Amino acid sequence: MMLKPSIDTLLDKVPSKYSLVILEAKRAHELEAGAKATQDFKSVKSTLRALEEIEAGNVVIHPNPEAKREMVRLKAELERKRQEEEEKKIKEQIAKEKEEGGKI
Repeated sequence: MMLKPSIDTLLDKVPSKYSLVILEAKRAHELEAGAKATQDFKSVKSTLRALEEIEAGNVVIHPNPEAKREMVRLKAELERKRQEEEEKKIKEQIAKEKEEGGKI
């Protein structure tokens, strides 16, 4: 049985088998979590879909992984701050409504 895409074509896209396995696993997890696909697939399984995307060149290893980690960390921090602000506004609104309710 021949696997499609073949390992030879995939290794033209990434520097090593190890990098290929890691990239495939990460992309397969993203696809299973609901990430938007970059193309139509022949395969049903997410791991093979990830390999199809790698072969097409739609998914690549980030050239600067440290910068990517920092960007993800900053996005998480911004989201946390946004949620804190939203909670603060809700608490202020509740306090204001309690004050107005007591005056009536």
